Amino acid sequence: LADKAKALGDEDGSIFRKSLERYLDSGYGECFLSRPEIAWMVVNALKFHHKKKYLLHAWMIMPNHGHILATPLPGFELRKIAHSIKSFTAHEANKMLGRTGQFWQHEIFDRYIRNREHFFNVIDYIESNPVKAGLCRSSSEWPYSSASLDDSK
Repeated sequence: LADKAKALGDEDGSIFRKSLERYLDSGYGECFLSRPEIAWMVVNALKFHHKKKYLLHAWMIMPNHGHILATPLPGFELRKIAHSIKSFTAHEANKMLGRTGQFWQHEIFDRYIRNREHFFNVIDYIESNPVKAGLCRSSSEWPYSSASLDDSK
């Protein structure tokens, strides 16, 4: 899907990504992450390598997808970090669910952060996701989020 968005070019790719975001926010597909024990496992996995492999700036676990904003630390590549997180969490989630097979989509939708304003806009986008999807009234109410009041990252 990420490759499809890139192949479409800037304008059509943006339209494709927005359409996919609306689809996901509507709760379609498997919603394994709506199970608290699985969502918390993913949250803890994200936090595990914070300040070791990357700086974790913002994150959000939705019922059927997740978002993170992270800066790889020197010596670490985003592609390998994403693979590590997805591999570990897929294995653990499948064990918890008593299932096998693909858990995450293969691609990642990565973005180059252009400047400070873009950085904070991305944080706002990530943390506002459950509000936009109608899952809560305030981003701080969503427990699987960097916006959560009880977050101690």
